[in-house]
Amino acid sequence: MAQQVFPTKSNLMATRRSLALANQGYELMDRKRNILVREMMRLIDRAAAIQDKISAAYAEAYAALQRANITLGSVGEFTASVPVEHGLQIDRRSVMGVELPTVSLHPSAPLGIYYGLESTNGILDTAYLKFNEVKALTVELAEVETSVVRLAEAIRKTQKRANALGNVQIPQMKATIKRIDEALSEKEREEFSRLKVIKSQKGQ
Repeated sequence: MAQQVFPTKSNLMATRRSLALANQGYELMDRKRNILVREMMRLIDRAAAIQDKISAAYAEAYAALQRANITLGSVGEFTASVPVEHGLQIDRRSVMGVELPTVSLHPSAPLGIYYGLESTNGILDTAYLKFNEVKALTVELAEVETSVVRLAEAIRKTQKRANALGNVQIPQMKATIKRIDEALSEKEREEFSRLKVIKSQKGQ
């Protein structure tokens, strides 16, 4: 439904200015949405690649752990000596105003062997290193998946605003401009006809 604006030249100019701003806003939102979609698709591809790496590393880690259990017996007493990780750091980056996390792992203790070498073997070392690889990849995957979720929400909101402009507000402004134009043209015709009548009456 067209906006009910009194048909004057000043309102016509004001509505045309509003329409120009609305068109500009629509173009900006459309560009923002396209950039966000491209970034989201890039991250989705990255997440799939990381997931493949995690699956492969997990398979190798569990295979090594199983071999270590067979050759050493239960390895629980050795794993208890590995320090708990507390070195997770979360920062932020911005993509078209959307805040995305950047997660990094700064080990609270240097990567090393924390169990006795005399009572273990290289198979346990392999399992330990592979699980560390899984840990780093899981942190990276968490960052990427969280970013995808936030981008998807931002895209949804941007699309909603763009739809409101493109499907409702801009058509309403165009209809208002057309209505004012028609009303002003009709008023000019009426004024012209009135002046003609006055002129003809004076000429009699």
